[in-house]
Amino acid sequence: MAGESSFDVVSTVDMQEAKNAVDQVNKEILNRFDLKASGAIVDWDKDDLVLNAPDSHKLAAVNEILDSKCIRRGISLKSLDRQKIEESLGGKVRQRVRFKQGLSTEAAKEIVKEIKGAKLKVQAQIQSDTVRVSGKSKDDLQSVISLLKSKDFGYDLQFVNFRS
Repeated sequence: MAGESSFDVVSTVDMQEAKNAVDQVNKEILNRFDLKASGAIVDWDKDDLVLNAPDSHKLAAVNEILDSKCIRRGISLKSLDRQKIEESLGGKVRQRVRFKQGLSTEAAKEIVKEIKGAKLKVQAQIQSDTVRVSGKSKDDLQSVISLLKSKDFGYDLQFVNFRS
C-alpha cells in the first residue's frame, strides 16, 4: 500500500431524471380530479422549476406530487431548494424550486472540519464545489464515508472518483 487513495465528495442532481419527474408531475396534475382544470402546472425556467397554482392549497398538492415523483426518480428532497411563495395577478400563487448543484463553500468547510475532527489519517481539500479526501489507508477512507453519511449537512452527498 505505497500509493495514496482518494475520492471526491459531491452533491449533484441528474437533470434528465428531474425533467422526467416534472413530466410525470404535469401528467398527474392533468389526471387528478382536484387539479384537473385548475390551471396548476410546473414549468422550467432555465434550471429552476416554477410551480403555478390558483391557490396555496393546490400549490401544496403540487408540491406533494413533486416530492413523490422526485423520490421515485432517485432525487433526494435535500436537493430541492424551495423559495418563498409569491402571489401573482388574479390571486394565483407561484413558487420557485431550485436544484442544489455542487457544495456551497460553507458546507464544504463544514465537511472538512468534520473530517479533521475525526482524527483519521486523511487529508481533505476543498476544490471549488467538491471536497477531495485522500489517504493511504482505504479503511480510513471508508470511515470518512461512514462519518459523512451519519451527519446531515443539508445536501445530498455522493462519493465519486475512487482512485487507488
